[in-house]
Amino acid sequence: MRMIPTRAASAALFNPQEALDQMPNSVLIVDKSTLAVIYANTAAEVFFKSSRKSFVGCELRDLFGDDGPFYESLELFQRTGITQRVDILLGVGSLRLDQKECKAYLILSNLEGADLFLMEWFEIDQRNKSALEERLMMQARANKDLMRNLAHEIKNPLGGIKGAAQLLDYELPDPSLKEYTKVMIKEVDRLQLLVERLLAPQKKQKQVSEVNIHEVLERVRSVVLAEFPKGLNITRFYDVSMPDFVGDKELLIQAVLNIVHNAAQILEDRIKEGDALIQLQTSISRNITIAKKRFKLALNIHVIDNGPGIPPEIIDHVFLPLVSGRASGSGLGLTLAQSFVQMHGGFISVQSVPGKTEFHIQIPYTSADFITSIDSRSS
Repeated sequence: MRMIPTRAASAALFNPQEALDQMPNSVLIVDKSTLAVIYANTAAEVFFKSSRKSFVGCELRDLFGDDGPFYESLELFQRTGITQRVDILLGVGSLRLDQKECKAYLILSNLEGADLFLMEWFEIDQRNKSALEERLMMQARANKDLMRNLAHEIKNPLGGIKGAAQLLDYELPDPSLKEYTKVMIKEVDRLQLLVERLLAPQKKQKQVSEVNIHEVLERVRSVVLAEFPKGLNITRFYDVSMPDFVGDKELLIQAVLNIVHNAAQILEDRIKEGDALIQLQTSISRNITIAKKRFKLALNIHVIDNGPGIPPEIIDHVFLPLVSGRASGSGLGLTLAQSFVQMHGGFISVQSVPGKTEFHIQIPYTSADFITSIDSRSS
């Protein structure tokens, strides 16, 4: 006979902190008298891109600045004690590296029986996050099908053209005419190399193992700085507490390298001036949803540059094959990066304005079986 827990037993098993950590919205519990944070949930950690240990104990002004609409709402709440529910432009203080402002829905409410209040908020833009992720994942799958079909359609005719050009080169009596056949052969070789790159994600067999993401980033950093030794500064803001995860190290190196190398090439003018900057940041997200799947942990990599930004007319298409903001670009680097990250169940998104472009890579902590299943479904 199955015993049904009593209400008292269920209450004894309930852990309020675990419940708050499961919430998708950011939550702080604040001391009314000092305005110091005494608790932060995992969503707040994600918002501030920092461990809660770094800001529990801080005053609210250290987190959100000491003026603006937030403090107007806070002062009204302190004066009246009435719960505040407002759409607000929430300024973020020096704790966050990007020091951005965000549109948020804010709730300030009292906690009964304690000299504390609860501050809860979520970014209004997050309402569109799920739709954006789904669109990016669908786009990546469409890219993969397009590249595979395009490559196979081109590969066979190229072989015939090259063979014919080689025979013609052998038969031509006038050596001066061989210059044209050599051009033909050289261009066919170039196109065949492009086709091989298009097929690379499908042909590559993943080598899954434990990966330290900071080893990946340091490898990328050393490669790019070797090519651009002067005028480019690559700074790091790493969460060194991040655990290793299961993945293909070489694929991830290539994915991040494509993004960082692309940023360095875009920064060509600033490199000449000596003030080009790329930032590499890492952090952890907890209880995150990616492509409609819930994960306890996901890693975040942010690649931020101070270049001219991505032209508005192509920013929605930068992960499509053969789309490039540079005249000399092949338009495959970001496409391949997206494919390699998607093989790990993650995705890449981008935001760009003049003076700042940020690529955000998010990959869930998963098992080797999960990655194998993702790879088989996408191949």
